[in-house]
Amino acid sequence: MTKNKAAFFDIDGTFYRDSLLIEHFKRLIKYEIISPSVWHDQVIHTFQDWDKRQGNYDVYLLDVSKIYVEHLTNVSKEDIEFIAKQVIRLKADRVYKYTRQQINWHLENDYKVIFISGSPDFLVAKMAEKYHATDYCGSTYHIDDNGFFTGEVQPMWDSVSKERTIKEMVEKHQIDLTQSYAYGDTNGDLTMFKHVGNPIAINPAKELLTAISEDKSLREKTQIVIERKDVIYSIDPKSKTVTFD
Repeated sequence: MTKNKAAFFDIDGTFYRDSLLIEHFKRLIKYEIISPSVWHDQVIHTFQDWDKRQGNYDVYLLDVSKIYVEHLTNVSKEDIEFIAKQVIRLKADRVYKYTRQQINWHLENDYKVIFISGSPDFLVAKMAEKYHATDYCGSTYHIDDNGFFTGEVQPMWDSVSKERTIKEMVEKHQIDLTQSYAYGDTNGDLTMFKHVGNPIAINPAKELLTAISEDKSLREKTQIVIERKDVIYSIDPKSKTVTFD
């Protein structure tokens, strides 16, 4: 049986140029579904540390995620979905040129394009639909029988969760990982990189770069891509040459 090739994409920081969860959080506050005081009282200090490059991005996201879940608890599915649609309508085009091109290239060449993201599943689903992804998996936000968020989240931002999901996707879509690609920017994407034949780190965090440099097999096969302004820089792992577009 001929197996399929796939391209696994992280979203936040890899495809989308920020965090879908944070965009959703901000709009929940804008529409006063969550109190505006929450951002100033609980989020602003962590945000400012990151904004000044004095803090770690993963720590910032983790802190914001915890506060987001706390204040999203008992919000109705109707309100959550309404704001999610606003985020996609207004912000979903704010993506990196490089990964947008790669998604289109993979689709044109019959790859299974799969989004695996730590962002909420209701946002990941809408991004997957907009960009014609074959399949997706995000963090599951559980809704009770009355239509309200319970506060329970099944995460998809760590390596263990992403590894489990990759195995499920391989079985579901009959994927040959040696011929497949993975795109990511943080340590949470390291598992994807180890499993595929063609890992690509786009605008990688220091922790991810360190992990790649310390693993010979990853170091020899991982392409590094940096996108700044309107220029895409690519470092080939074999020739060590830098090209730009």
